[in-house]
Amino acid sequence: MMKHKYGFTALLLLGLTLGTVLLAGILQSHAGRAARQEVLVVTSFYPVYIAAANVAGDCPGIRVQNLSEPQTGCLHDFQLTPEDMKLLSSADLFLVNGAGMESFLSDVKEAYPSLAIVETAKDLSISEDNGHVWMSIPRYRAQVAAIAEAICGAAPKFEREARANADAYDEMLLGLQTQQEAIAGATKGERIVSLHEAYAYLAADYGLEVVYELNLDEERQVGAKEVADALDAVRTKGARVILAEDVYGRALAETIQKEADVKVYYPDTLVRGDYAKDSYIDGMQNTINLLKEAFGE
Repeated sequence: MMKHKYGFTALLLLGLTLGTVLLAGILQSHAGRAARQEVLVVTSFYPVYIAAANVAGDCPGIRVQNLSEPQTGCLHDFQLTPEDMKLLSSADLFLVNGAGMESFLSDVKEAYPSLAIVETAKDLSISEDNGHVWMSIPRYRAQVAAIAEAICGAAPKFEREARANADAYDEMLLGLQTQQEAIAGATKGERIVSLHEAYAYLAADYGLEVVYELNLDEERQVGAKEVADALDAVRTKGARVILAEDVYGRALAETIQKEADVKVYYPDTLVRGDYAKDSYIDGMQNTINLLKEAFGE
């Protein structure tokens, strides 16, 4: 009698085990199908990621992943790792800035000739091979539109949501542009010294005249002549404002400020930050506020 009881218990446990394994297999199969239906959008670096993340929004079938770390900054010396190549091998769409920002792009095209790659700044007006086009709100809006088209093409099932997200984001960007245009009268013709090439787009949008420019980054060593030239621009060319990048331009800007009557401001170049979707909006709003302060608007 006891043997029958133990045998029944063993069969019951075996049945439960088989059922658990079968259920796990079914769930894994469903997860695999869901993963295959998910569209993976890979972006090259921070400003492209933020735009794509706003277009994708909460669409369940679109996953946006950034290739570089959010604190990488510009991709001057970025080297692709095996992990990067593995990520790209599973991507459905690779969104890049273009305009010379991604020096590794030819390697990706050679390794993955069938990967859809969209250069979001390709058809924009570029200032002297300067790829920092997102620093111009109108140009950034065009980039967002290009990203929306690319994502809708890659994920047609979610086109309605993606376009709605893109429209909502563009409405916020239009609000920034409207503010910018409202103060352009006060900034137009004002002379500045710029310590980063990204500010060329700010200058163009605000009508500022750049009387001296240095593009300072982690590799740029400033010589004594350049310090003298920057000081001369402030003293003799009527520049009363310096725009400098906080990480690499602060030392030179403070040196000039000690020697001349000039104000220094540090607009965000928007190449690094956290992954908050409002980071571009917040960064550009801060820049607008800085320029209002700088030129008394």
